[in-house]
Amino acid sequence: MEQEYIESTLELLDFIADSPTAFHAAKNAAEMLEEAGFILLDEKKPYDVKAGSSYYVVRNSSAVIAFSIPSSSPEGISIIAAHTDSPCFKIKENPEISSGETYTTLNVEGYGGMILSPWFDRPLSIAGRAFVRTEKGVEERLVDIDRNLCTIVNLCVHQNREINNGYKYNIQKDLLPLLAEGNKKGALKSLVSSTLEVSEEDIIETELFLYCREEGRIWGLDNEFFSSPRIDDLQCAYCAIKAITESSFDGSSKIRMVALFDNEEVGSTTKQGANGDFLSQTFSRICDSLGLSLQQQYALQASGFMLSADNGHSFHPNYPEKCDVTNRPLMNKGVMIKYAGNQKYTTDGYSAAYLKSLLEKASVPYQVFFNNSSVSGGSTLGNISQIHMSLPTADIGTAQLAMHSPYETAGVRDTLYLTNGMKCFFED
Repeated sequence: MEQEYIESTLELLDFIADSPTAFHAAKNAAEMLEEAGFILLDEKKPYDVKAGSSYYVVRNSSAVIAFSIPSSSPEGISIIAAHTDSPCFKIKENPEISSGETYTTLNVEGYGGMILSPWFDRPLSIAGRAFVRTEKGVEERLVDIDRNLCTIVNLCVHQNREINNGYKYNIQKDLLPLLAEGNKKGALKSLVSSTLEVSEEDIIETELFLYCREEGRIWGLDNEFFSSPRIDDLQCAYCAIKAITESSFDGSSKIRMVALFDNEEVGSTTKQGANGDFLSQTFSRICDSLGLSLQQQYALQASGFMLSADNGHSFHPNYPEKCDVTNRPLMNKGVMIKYAGNQKYTTDGYSAAYLKSLLEKASVPYQVFFNNSSVSGGSTLGNISQIHMSLPTADIGTAQLAMHSPYETAGVRDTLYLTNGMKCFFED
């Protein structure tokens, strides 16, 4: 495997490892933008954007929109949308559960459509955010208990003879992580307070999640694969930020934008999700700050294009019947263009023709994805965001396996392919 593909994937794995939750992913994306000279805007204040400058705005500490204004009068807008969240377990209030003086487990609920079985018997920890009382008022702090802290422990086969015969898991019973021996009521709040170096009394609220601590690894006969937590959708989010910070903007007449939404895995119907007003409101505020009329704003939008970036399913060698009969996308074969007759994926003839010609011109390989007609597929950001801001859109991603597992698999070449495809989209 060529070193450039290895290096791009190792950089992605570092980003994923540092992003155990959507809050951390947004923070890390913001740091990449800051290093590239993007200026932070405050939603609570009027925007004052200038031609030739780049900006970003954060909502809920978990969603980020970054954009660059051309030096000349804008004639269109190019948007890449991805998301920061991944399926996991969210920790409830008063989480400790004890049966006498035996062990302490944690009370959790599912977030998103998880594959449950791979969560068993893995090293796990806890991350998220806390709201802390200080002399200056309430402050938000990121939390990452950066050590192997708990495990969801399987029931042995001797006591569950049906475990290999299609066992149905109950999250409230089967998937509670083991934290400690004995009755440790209040242990988690104490742990968070010591991690943040604040008193327990000053912690007003927490928003915490379990995350898998398995190390991301490159593997395969020719080092052609890699596995990691949260490939979906941090691979697309990372590549999008790389593209907007590293693209050439010489002579551009388009606004370039990356929108990283939260809560895609639970339907996007939040203020920081694709079904909120974050994208449309940001676009309107940009236009207003540039002195564009409503007519000019609508013309700019109609002249735009969006890439909805979220990974898709590779052909699975053990389940060939799950793949489409004539379209079999593979890992390491380039940008995946996704189609669906029900328009859960937004790609149509117009957007596909534009995108394919762009990728061919830049010598970026691509392939297509269709669901098997007898297998119900999912949806993602593109068709949801169209409710609030409609413009030509294509759904893209890379091909991966084990989507929504706590440890997913993808192709080493595709990180660089996707980054280069996004760059050529911005530089067109």
